[in-house]
Amino acid sequence: MFRRVISRLCQLRPLLLSQRVGTFSSTPSFSSYSDFTPVLRPSSDRQLSPCFTPFSRSFASSSSSNLVIVGSADSFKTLLQKAQDEKLPTIFYFTAAWCGPCRAISPFIEQLSHQYPNVTIYKVDIDQEGLGTVLNDLKIYSVPTFHFLKNGDKASEVVGADVEQLRSTMEDLYQE
Repeated sequence: MFRRVISRLCQLRPLLLSQRVGTFSSTPSFSSYSDFTPVLRPSSDRQLSPCFTPFSRSFASSSSSNLVIVGSADSFKTLLQKAQDEKLPTIFYFTAAWCGPCRAISPFIEQLSHQYPNVTIYKVDIDQEGLGTVLNDLKIYSVPTFHFLKNGDKASEVVGADVEQLRSTMEDLYQE
């Protein structure tokens, strides 16, 4: 049933987007589902329907960027240890796919990654399997959360999508 609804929304998306916001008199009526053909996928396929792809934004651009998307709990632990041991200037950006403020702040984070090429920014999805205890240990209770590491130690933390606070923290810690 859920896939039928998603498929129907995908079919209606262009029509719904063309409707003027706030006017209800021109709402389309759907009296028949005879033209409706559900898109069936194998149960192992967990990707969203293609109609949602325009809303997903690539976090890293094709140009030179120091944004790294962390793919697993093990790689996160390795990268955190590396940043601490090698005393690298690093930001860990804790986010979630369902988080609206996280999506809203991501273009600014990408801009910062180009502005501060010596600072590596790791984007960590908190919903990854195996991260629960690590996130508890790091006291990540809401997203977006940014941990700023300098000389191997946590120098600052910003919780929330506060552009000005992020900008001032970056300037204070990483300005050359």
